[in-house]
This record gives sequence, C-alpha cells and structure tokens, in this order.
Amino acid sequence: MKNKILVCYNDPVSLYDNYLGKELSSNEEFTDLSEKGFSQQIDFIKNELEKNFSEVYTLGFNRDILSIINSIKNINPDVIVNFVESIDGDAEYESHVTGLYELLGIRYTGNYGFCLANCLSKTRTKQILSSHKISTPKFLTLAVNEKLEESKLNMSFPLIVKLAREDASIGISELSVVKDSAELKRQINFLRKNYKQSVIIEEYIEGREINVSILGDKVLPLSEIRFDGLPENYPKIITYEAKWSPNSIYYKNTVPKCPADVSDKLRIKIEQIAYEAFNALGCRDYARVDIRLSNKNVPYVIEVNPNPDISVDSGFVRSASYAGLNYSDLLKTLVEFALNRKAYDTTFAVEG
Repeated sequence: MKNKILVCYNDPVSLYDNYLGKELSSNEEFTDLSEKGFSQQIDFIKNELEKNFSEVYTLGFNRDILSIINSIKNINPDVIVNFVESIDGDAEYESHVTGLYELLGIRYTGNYGFCLANCLSKTRTKQILSSHKISTPKFLTLAVNEKLEESKLNMSFPLIVKLAREDASIGISELSVVKDSAELKRQINFLRKNYKQSVIIEEYIEGREINVSILGDKVLPLSEIRFDGLPENYPKIITYEAKWSPNSIYYKNTVPKCPADVSDKLRIKIEQIAYEAFNALGCRDYARVDIRLSNKNVPYVIEVNPNPDISVDSGFVRSASYAGLNYSDLLKTLVEFALNRKAYDTTFAVEG
C-alpha cells in the first residue's frame, strides 16, 4: 500500500527513583527491562509495517514539542501509529499527544485523548464502570494529603493499594496487598513519599486473572496469568517485577496461558463484561481489559488499558496469534482502522 506511515513513541525516560512499590532488601537484585531494547522494538515494528506500506518513518516524543510538530509536518504522514504512553516519563501527557495529532489534522491509530485520560485515572475508570453497572472491586481514593478515615473504607481486608494515576504496574509489589490497618497505612505512606500522587485502595479479589484483548469489535482468545509457581505467602498479582525484572520471583512465576482454560459459559460471561467495559470507556480499535475472577467465578474488571503493549511477546499479540493474526497483519489492521475515519472522530466518545 502506498500510504505514508509514521510510528510515534516516547523516548524512555525515568521519572521516579523507585518503580517497585517497595524498598529492596540488601540481598535482592533488580534488573529493569522496561527501557531496555526499546529502539530494537521500534525497528522491528518499522520492518513489519514495511511489509504492507511503502513508506514508514519513526519519531520519538519528548518535551521539545515545536521540533516534534515540525518533524510531523515535514513527514506529512497519512496515518500515525501511536505508541506514545508518556512524555519524559510522565503518563499524564499521554492523552495530550492525540490532541496534537488532531490539531494537525492527521489520523492516528488507537484511542483518543478523552478515553486515554479516563483510563489512566483508576478512580474515573471505576466510576464509569459502576455507572454502567459493570462489576469492579469496591474502592476509596485518597488525595495526596488526605487523611485516611477507616470508617469510610466500607471494605474488608485484605485490600490492595495502588497509585491512582499510573500504569505498567508502577508502584505495585507483594506489599501492595495489605491484611490490616498497620500494613495499609505503611503502604499508603510509602507510595505518597516516593510518587507524590493520589492512591487508590481497592477490595482485593483473590482469584484467577484473565486478560481480555479486544480488536475492533472482536474479542480475541482469553489469556490467563498463572501464578502456580509463586510461594504461598506471595499475593497472586501482577507486580512491577513480574513485568520487568527477570531475576525476580514474580517474573519467573507469572506465566501466561493462552487460550485460558475456562468453560464456554464462563468464557462468554468474561467476554461480555470485557466488551461492555470497552464500550463504557469509549474505546476504539484495540484495548485490553484485565479481569479478576472471584472464588465463585464472578468477573470483576480491575483495569481497562486503551494503549496496551503490543510488542511481539506481549499478551495482546499472543491472543491475536491464537486468533490467526500474525504481527504484520495486526499492525496493518490498526492502520486500516485509522485510514477509515476522519482525523478528528468523536464517534466513540462517552458522556460524563
């Protein structure tokens, strides 16, 4: 195809001194893969796009916006493949980037700014889900300097404590699941000290974790994160180490299984709630909905990721592969979604 494609991504920059959600003990090693091999990933994506498109360019985003604008104008792409998740490590700017594309009159892949901003805020996500009667764990959000009043919790321990406006499991460790008031206060204080932002306290759903990848109007084969190898005293959650630290217990013992081993009845129930969440948040093109199953197999939506990782070894790509879609065809599909709409398209927007 003769379309000109520009792949936009964020230059990897560290914003925090500690991403783990805990202090490392003296005998623990930590290797962070979150920023390693990034340029090779972009080169690989460019090569895959070149199988279907005649001109493919790449552009790393940073705070030099005038330079970014000039580069985009000089390339003058038909479509931007948008992989920008932050600017200089700050995820708050993720939603601003798509507004820039719209002002420049350029179509882009994936979700628009309003959706990205809503999904970055765990509080806003859960408010929208609740307003649509979609099951999500109970929660309480605390502003940076807000005092915890346990009488307002309206939840039973164990609970899980997260940053209210971060993704990629930043700030999540085995200490995030708390069993009593002392542990709860300790983790809140740790997150506030290290990340200087609001925290969200959620009801902890002890059970299986299912990742639901959605492409267009199709739910791809379900993928489960298996925790079978984790020591008994470790909570079965996706921590920062599980994603990015290959020497860690979590990384070695959180194993994806696709397709997930669930009954047809349960699969249909999971697919339905995931697709409802996708639509409630106003998603388009693609997203991943993360679900926890209670011990009675009740699905709870814990997160909607409107800009999910689609690197070659990601869960989304794994599900697409089981659906019969190879990597270059997946990228082509995303570009075609963008080509078939206007640069500024509010069709998917949600109110309130």
